[in-house]
Amino acid sequence: MRNAGLILGIVAVLVGMLVGFFSAGYTVFVDWISTEVQGADQVFSQVSNVELIRAVSLVSPVLALAGGAMAHSQRWLGGGLMLVSAAGMVLAFGFNVFTMFPVVMAALGGLLVLAAPAPDTPK
Repeated sequence: MRNAGLILGIVAVLVGMLVGFFSAGYTVFVDWISTEVQGADQVFSQVSNVELIRAVSLVSPVLALAGGAMAHSQRWLGGGLMLVSAAGMVLAFGFNVFTMFPVVMAALGGLLVLAAPAPDTPK
């Protein structure tokens, strides 16, 4: 179960990074195009909370990666980080067709790591 959590965390990172790159890139593009092109504000609209989008675009995949990496050694911390990563993605981006895979993979990986039997340290 911990191996499954590790793999799901890594896949959530890869897909979450794509969502993060495009989300943060969109906010930067809208800032740039609105200052360079007249009338671009009518075509492109900025998101309501730019700082949240940019922060979660960076932090959430990193939390999923750290949680997946800790799946074998620190069950509670690793699973918790993966669940926080999934919650952050839902909070910032919502649950839609682009975020459903990283959110579900990070959440399922976190739950599998937390539910894994055996102690955290070997005897």
